[in-house]
Amino acid sequence: MKVSLQATVVIGVLLALGAASVAYGGFTSLAEIRDPALLSDAKGYAWFWTFLAVVACAVAALAGWMARGPGPGGDA
Repeated sequence: MKVSLQATVVIGVLLALGAASVAYGGFTSLAEIRDPALLSDAKGYAWFWTFLAVVACAVAALAGWMARGPGPGGDA
């Protein structure tokens, strides 16, 4: 299956937005948790989704950079 670079950018941005919203929900719910073990697990969950958002942003940025093509004077 081939996915164009433009589609990769769009999918990466959508995935990053979705992961960031899940991470935001995780971080905003931390104040309500009183159990230390559950709080630690919730922090790990939120940081994992933050990591996924960063990776998706990096993939989208790389695909966007690649889609621009060679710069002036670059080889094709």
